[in-house]
Amino acid sequence: MATEFKLPELGENVESGDIVAVLVAVGDTVAVDQPVLELETDKATIEVPSTVSGVVKEIFVKEGGQAEVGQVIFTVDAGGEAPAPKPEAKAEPKPEPEPEAVPEKPEPEPEPEPAPPAPETPAAKPAPAPAAPAVTQPGRPAPAAPSVRRLARELGVDINVVPGSGPGGRISQDDVKAYVKKLNTERPAVSTAAPMAEAAPLPDFSKYGQVEREAMSNVRRATARNLSQAWTTIPHVTNFDQADITELEKLRKRYAKQAEAAGGKLTITAIILKMVAVALKQFPKFNASIDMANQEIVYKKYYHLGVAVDTDRGLLVPVVRDVDRKNIIELSVELSEIAEKARNRKIGLEDLEGSTFTITNLGGIGGTNFTPIINPPDVAILGIARGKMEPVYREGQFEPRLILPLALSYDHRLIDGADAARFLRWLVEALENPFFVLLEG
Repeated sequence: MATEFKLPELGENVESGDIVAVLVAVGDTVAVDQPVLELETDKATIEVPSTVSGVVKEIFVKEGGQAEVGQVIFTVDAGGEAPAPKPEAKAEPKPEPEPEAVPEKPEPEPEPEPAPPAPETPAAKPAPAPAAPAVTQPGRPAPAAPSVRRLARELGVDINVVPGSGPGGRISQDDVKAYVKKLNTERPAVSTAAPMAEAAPLPDFSKYGQVEREAMSNVRRATARNLSQAWTTIPHVTNFDQADITELEKLRKRYAKQAEAAGGKLTITAIILKMVAVALKQFPKFNASIDMANQEIVYKKYYHLGVAVDTDRGLLVPVVRDVDRKNIIELSVELSEIAEKARNRKIGLEDLEGSTFTITNLGGIGGTNFTPIINPPDVAILGIARGKMEPVYREGQFEPRLILPLALSYDHRLIDGADAARFLRWLVEALENPFFVLLEG
């Protein structure tokens, strides 16, 4: 009996990806959970496991192409009547609206084939929708096609809170528009998202000399889109400070071999990770998110810190979880592992989600300071520049001291300048006197 394997949900707001490699061929036997596709999404390159088992009969995608969530990738013969399902498998890929065929009830799909009334039925159902709005179950992706998700994102709406009027609670574009209209009617004072400024058209650069064009990678496209949205929707402010880490650097060098023996590298980032986790407990506003739709502040009781990693594909931000429960040696090992995974394209989508605060360190490259952009839905990000020896006046004379520049960008809707100054001062004192963390933490 032939069974279709469709591209499953890949993660929050991930609707498609570029096919790097098809890991099976016609005639191969596949098992459930066996990797069958290597896909590059906006966030990472991942291996997609099979949800079906059997012998591969037909493959509908190829390397270099694109695949969308819900699209048929291949069919397998699980044993039984092979001829009967074949027309079904060939009929499915032809209509392009395949992503619309993602509903959880595939049985009604064959019925609309003979007659066009199928599209009219959802249109005829908006009337009973208010009476029985479907609510997405926690932990389950909202039942909506990629085009509907895209519309919701463009309108600044969380697709998971939109009631669906279709079969099984499926969400249509009309449902999204109706939800936005309701929001605007009920809460005129609350805006969902600031409109993105439209870029001015570029001139023809080839008139002035030779040019070369290169397609943006998925990661670069996602970075450009997300940072543009963050910059236009979040009122950024950046506070600067600096820490004298002369004594801390001596301690770091003294215990570096312990970290190496455990398989890690004792860096200033690993130490600051631990310091920041303690600081977030002292200043809970910095470990929160803003829910503008409900006019609420969401305080998180866990401490998952994102760490920006420079890769050949662009900037990735893997997340170190439960930093408050790990010692600095453990954090050193984990940091080394996630950075290696990110650079070798082995990072998973689950490794890039769930941060509560972000740290980015450009000290290894250089520079005196910079203003990092917040990584939503976080409300703050700490930037670390390169430390350098400077003359510092202490006890009546100048001494050479190692000074580390720090920059804290924060969301001014939640955090005031005084809060940011106190947070940075606390962190500076902790770096200058590590025993302070033991006293406070």
